[in-house]
Amino acid sequence: MIRILALSALLASASAASAAVSYTGNVGFAGDAIDLSGLPADFAGNRLSIGSDLFHDSATNSYWGNTDRGPGGGLVDFAPRVHNFSLGINPDGSASGYVLLKTVVFKKDGVPFTGLNPRLAPQGDAAVLGLSFDPEGLVVRKNGNFLVADEYGPSVYEFDREGNYIRAFTPPANLLPKEPDGDPNFVDGRPLITTGRQDNRGFEGLTLSPDGKTAYAVLQDPLVNEGTPDGRRSRNVRIVAYDVATGESTGQFIYQLDSLADINSRIPGTADDFGANSQGRNIGLSGILGLDNGKFLVLERDNRGLGVDDPTAATPVGSKRVYLVDLAGATDVSGISLAGTNDLPIGVTAAEKTLWLDIQAELTKAGVTVTEKMEGIAIGPRLDNGYAFIVVTDNDFSVTQTGEGVQFNRCTSGVGGYSIDIGLNETCPDGTSLIGSQAYVFKVSGGDLGVLGVPEPATWAMLIAGFGLVGGMARRRRAVALA
Repeated sequence: MIRILALSALLASASAASAAVSYTGNVGFAGDAIDLSGLPADFAGNRLSIGSDLFHDSATNSYWGNTDRGPGGGLVDFAPRVHNFSLGINPDGSASGYVLLKTVVFKKDGVPFTGLNPRLAPQGDAAVLGLSFDPEGLVVRKNGNFLVADEYGPSVYEFDREGNYIRAFTPPANLLPKEPDGDPNFVDGRPLITTGRQDNRGFEGLTLSPDGKTAYAVLQDPLVNEGTPDGRRSRNVRIVAYDVATGESTGQFIYQLDSLADINSRIPGTADDFGANSQGRNIGLSGILGLDNGKFLVLERDNRGLGVDDPTAATPVGSKRVYLVDLAGATDVSGISLAGTNDLPIGVTAAEKTLWLDIQAELTKAGVTVTEKMEGIAIGPRLDNGYAFIVVTDNDFSVTQTGEGVQFNRCTSGVGGYSIDIGLNETCPDGTSLIGSQAYVFKVSGGDLGVLGVPEPATWAMLIAGFGLVGGMARRRRAVALA
């Protein structure tokens, strides 16, 4: 009993220590880098993009990062895929390149899934999802299988290690996009869609509980009908829990986005403030990471920064943040509708959130460009007196398109410079390049290791010397990196 009390006291002390999360380096993935799929280059079909989500495999100290539906916003027949790679992260947190190890294409019965929206896909029907697939959230189960959260559905699929489809989880009925007559519509947005997830705002992040029995998927934004006059003005985003064994939903919880008033207060002047209908549309969630202590890290961001929509980073950024989130006191809203209101009903409690890392502030302080689509987060390897925390970005393949759906490569000279659009099979002019993906590395040290459910190194030394808990230490260290 004395040993247990002493251990608890040490862990409590570690958890109570002050925050220490700092930027230490980044790895860039060139916009014209090629993956290992072996697929043709047409329509950027073999272009490397890794940043829709990130998973750290502690057994090999490598990472899995996935594409989304591909270049062209659902108008190109791209085969969604996942990449395995290593990152050169030094003990001090500095970073030095990557090695691409493997590319896995997602497929069903031997046929690759497609990033085409359902109306353009072979099924040709907005009410039928078929092989249309927009993967965003990613986690690797302890048996090696992938769980992938899809934005089109929103869906959660399981694949084996070679990308072969195994099963789909059952999506809660209130999340499915439907027309007033109840027919599903996986393509259009408001006003045709009156209930369910907003168009292009389905599942964005996915994680697992430490025991691997529960999966948690986050929508990017509020449901289309949960707000007034619609979800674009609401702060209330749903986190959905699933029983992994059955694939059935076991709960839904509300996460409240930062208010526009708070976000706009971080933007110089007022000319670039977000409008009221940006609350639940241009601000949203992109990633979730389950921690060993039962809490979560959640990535919340705006849609600004260097990217295909702002290739010279001309518009000020308002929010790129990671919050520590606790669902323990949150109300299960599986059977509760928030339709027609931007407020929470009486008796409904949202998840508790605490600012853990202001990514924008850390990058700005280091003189590093803030990119738009930060979408994946992971706890990486052990560093000197800490752990690596990694944020990856989705570069949209550096492809943009006209209103008529014609795709182009977007080339940029960089921040404050100029950009130019060229054909997909053309090369960027001298002085410009395609926009690449980034892996930003942060060092987590001191008491934040306690927040993550990991005693800090000094604490470990005390535990080993005082209690001989070498075996317990090894088990604990493994649990940190495994979701």
